Order: sequence, then structure tokens, then C-alpha cells
Amino acid sequence: MVIYYKSINKIKFPVYELPSGNWDRQDGLLFLDGQIVDDKNMLGDTLGVRRLQTPYENVLPLKHQIDTFRGIIKSNNKYFIDTNGVSFIYEKTKFCKLKYYKIKDVVLRGSCCLLKLHGVKNSFVIPRPPDMDIKYAGVVHWEGLPWVLYDYAEDRLKDTRKKV
Repeated sequence: MVIYYKSINKIKFPVYELPSGNWDRQDGLLFLDGQIVDDKNMLGDTLGVRRLQTPYENVLPLKHQIDTFRGIIKSNNKYFIDTNGVSFIYEKTKFCKLKYYKIKDVVLRGSCCLLKLHGVKNSFVIPRPPDMDIKYAGVVHWEGLPWVLYDYAEDRLKDTRKKV
């Protein structure tokens, strides 16, 4: 299945990077280059539970977990599997502007933080505050509006564009 930015809601995070798109399904097993990625014959709703239960030895190690859409657009890979065991190709199709804004404030809120930026009305929810030496945040814009927090920088970087 091919996923684009418009259909990203069809997958369930976290997702895991796969080394290639050479997958094959047989008898409830998902193979990638001869190694098992998922065993749908096992009980369990998630990929991780089924992988722990499988009796097979040649299970492909999943090394890179991605928790957010931001991680997918920053990834150089295009082959993934989600937590439900849906393998997909993420196709980057649209260029969006990436602008850098000065960080105004970081508000601690229990288990997360709110990142406030100069010139941006809405705050971004982030899992932890950036380092103290970080002064700027890069934001991807969708049709002129701030959309996804992309990265941080110590100095203001030149505005550019990214393919999402």
C-alpha cells in the first residue's frame, strides 16, 4: 500500500523502518528478503506481541521506531510497517515551506511541554523541552499555515522547502 500525507491517518503509530520493499505474504507470514517480519497466525493485536510469540527463529530485527508523522517526513527511508502489521510505502509528493521562528517560551505541562514561537499563534506539544542553547524551531507550513514542528537550531537557519 502506498501512503501519502493525505492518507497518513490510515496507519497506526509507532511505525518501523524496513530495509527494503521486497516483502511477500504467505500463510499469514510477512517475509522481507527471506526473514519474517510479522506472524499473523499468532494471537495479538499488535506487531510486537505477535513477534514475541512466533516460534520461528529468523525474525528480522526492527531497529528504527518512529513515533510521529514528523519522523516519517524526516526519514530518508520509504518502506515501513505500522504497529498493526500493515506494510506500506510512504511517498513524498508535495513541497512545503520550512520556516524558522524564535522560541518565545517552553511551558512544562505534566508529561509534556508546550512550545510557543514568535509569529505563530498556536503552540506545539512536545514530549520534552529542547536544550537551553536551542533558540529557533523549524516549522513546516501547509498552504501558508504552520503545520508540523520539524527541527530545532541554535542559530536562525535560512527558510527553505521540504518534500512531504
